[in-house]
Amino acid sequence: MPKPLVQPVGSEPIYTRFWNGFKQFPKGLHVGSSAPPTVSGPAAAALISGGVGAVAMLITHHFAELSKPNNQIVIKMGSWIPGAMNSDPMWGNLENYAGKEMMFFIGWWISWAVLHQVLKHRQVKPRTLLIWLLGLFTLATAMAWHPLFPWLSLM
Repeated sequence: MPKPLVQPVGSEPIYTRFWNGFKQFPKGLHVGSSAPPTVSGPAAAALISGGVGAVAMLITHHFAELSKPNNQIVIKMGSWIPGAMNSDPMWGNLENYAGKEMMFFIGWWISWAVLHQVLKHRQVKPRTLLIWLLGLFTLATAMAWHPLFPWLSLM
């Protein structure tokens, strides 16, 4: 009777070891942490604040598109970022993009701080979190889709 072909442990290719480990992934999750979180509020605050930052960035985008003075304000907000203002035509200029990203950061950071304080001892239902995430990111996506706002400057 022939012997079965069994390779010694560690002699398999790395992708085989990775895949075998990956197949065992969920089994370790049931053990959990020695001190699992009891509330989901801080995590919900972190996720929702990303949506608030995205909406703040798109509001700033439309604010900058309304007029030249508004655009100059947005340009100055991000002018401190290295590379935002470059006079060399080869490297280009970020112009108001740096200011829009700065407003994303400010909106994200402030909303995270406020939401964290409000939700830090609360249990947030997954349905509530999903509704807020879908609502904020849908709003931000709709605001970025310019065919929906062709007459914004007329308002």
